[in-house]
Amino acid sequence: MELWQAIEARRSVRGFLERPVEPALLRDLAVKASRAATGGNIQPWHIDIVHGASLGELKAIMAGKLARGETETPGYDIYPREMADRYKGRTFAIGEAMYAHLGIPREDKAARRAWFARNFAFFGAPAAFFCTVDRRMGPPQWSDLGMYLQNLMLLAVDAGLATCPQECWAVYPGTVERFLETPAERMLFCGVAIGYEDPEAAANRLRSDRAPTAEWLTERG
Repeated sequence: MELWQAIEARRSVRGFLERPVEPALLRDLAVKASRAATGGNIQPWHIDIVHGASLGELKAIMAGKLARGETETPGYDIYPREMADRYKGRTFAIGEAMYAHLGIPREDKAARRAWFARNFAFFGAPAAFFCTVDRRMGPPQWSDLGMYLQNLMLLAVDAGLATCPQECWAVYPGTVERFLETPAERMLFCGVAIGYEDPEAAANRLRSDRAPTAEWLTERG
């Protein structure tokens, strides 16, 4: 696969087959992704791979918390507290497009909550990565995390796998950090569901659009 093809093919998949992924392949992807660019060679990421019985245990923990309505203080603001209308419009539009593919109308709040809860079951994926980072790191190092994760997701595409990056896990940082036995100096950034795409899943028919280049691209010669 050419690199541009992997970039074009990558998208957030929200429906996976039960087919397991070999642990050796998961580790290989994690190691190869570490060639990501990183300022000063800091390499601020820490990756936990979770699969098998461990993944089942975490799913059960989360199912119980959701059933009891338990909440936690998020580890960080997933979206800015003040956001321009054009950015708000994009988040609203992609959400509405997703629910349209699923056939869930806006007024059916219960069905929407049930769908969102699938995040915490990794949309049926058989494995996941979690990315944590030293709490003392700043925005430049957080951008390094993004470059690592992009490498990871493109390598997954090349290996015939699908992924879904999940910042939603930051809503339950204490639960995840305790489960992973994360040292106190590190905090959770996100999870990444990984596995084989279910081609029959309605959610996987969605492909997000991109803003026109006139909005974000400037050229000077």
